[in-house]
Amino acid sequence: MLNIAVYCGASVGEKDEYAKSAKKLGQWIVDSGHNLVYGGGKVGLMGIVSDTVLDARGEVYGVMPQFLVDREIAHDKLTDLIITQDMHERKKKMMQLANVYIALPGGPGTLEEISEVISWGRVGEHQNPCIFFNAGGYYHLVQLFYDKMVEDGFLSLEDRANILFSDNFAEIETFISNYKAASIRQY
Repeated sequence: MLNIAVYCGASVGEKDEYAKSAKKLGQWIVDSGHNLVYGGGKVGLMGIVSDTVLDARGEVYGVMPQFLVDREIAHDKLTDLIITQDMHERKKKMMQLANVYIALPGGPGTLEEISEVISWGRVGEHQNPCIFFNAGGYYHLVQLFYDKMVEDGFLSLEDRANILFSDNFAEIETFISNYKAASIRQY
């Protein structure tokens, strides 16, 4: 059993495929016997993925800063809601709780969170797989940018191989099962 951190939008986006992907990911988490760790919200893709896991009687752990709880966007039916002081504490707590990190489509916050967890892995803060759930090719340009980082010498091929862009659950499961952390970056 793994704790899967899911980063995703607090909105649903403009394509039905994004909501469908959130449901599919939530169902895969439960069907695989895993738990969900996420931002704790009841809105957008966050609400869809958490409701899907909860409806299937899975465990869901939300992590949310107090200022967002105060805005009344916290989900009230979670297995546990961990309240943090700020976003920095939230991100660190989610990283500590999870064994795998997956980004569904989302905005700048989603991109920042998955990018930060990738960066933290490169310097040894964790040794877990990082996955962009590439629903409808949403992360195709980010994938090209990571490949450009390798091409231009800012990211090692070994580190790049430890980042998956996929919306195929068989491929995701194989990636997680075969994952070997890259060497901690040396300067």
